[in-house]
Amino acid sequence: MGMQTHINEDRNMSEHLYNPDILQKLDFSKSPAVFKPKISAANPGAEWMVVRPLQRADFDKGFLQLLSQLTSTGNITRKQFDERFTQMKMSGGHYVTVIEDTRSSKIIGAATLTVEQKFIHNCSLRGRLEDVVVNDTYRGQQLGKLIVVTVSLLAQQLGCYKMSLDCKDKLIKFYETLGYKLEPGNSNAMNMRFEDPS
Repeated sequence: MGMQTHINEDRNMSEHLYNPDILQKLDFSKSPAVFKPKISAANPGAEWMVVRPLQRADFDKGFLQLLSQLTSTGNITRKQFDERFTQMKMSGGHYVTVIEDTRSSKIIGAATLTVEQKFIHNCSLRGRLEDVVVNDTYRGQQLGKLIVVTVSLLAQQLGCYKMSLDCKDKLIKFYETLGYKLEPGNSNAMNMRFEDPS
């Protein structure tokens, strides 16, 4: 009995947020991004690198620490992480994708694709790119480009008619090289925040 529980726990920890097979099938030649040397989600450029969906075990692999390079994550407990992971998996539409350095078992890059269901455009899907982050020490390995192109192709694969993102002015050029265009007359993203200012 004890052994079985242990196996289940291991399986739970390696549980993916979404089916990892879809990432292997993405066709990087469909993206205008230029990779030198050529890399893809299936072949990220180094044996020790793997591109995959978020797993429960990533709580211990520095996923939240990586996100905190981007913005405040708060003090998230394993229980909170687990519950949110379960909610995201059950509700669907959340494609948190990560790059792991398997040598150190650390998450070194991440991006989130959120898929919204619409009535417009024949009840179609719209993708949103959010929370893109790559660990500073891995600069120059095309990982920012890799993670963004991966989730963009994933959105296309899932049938999204469009993919949107908000970015800082200094990143516009970067996203343009990956096929994103500024929307004429709508270059400023506006938000209303509801969080506690403390």
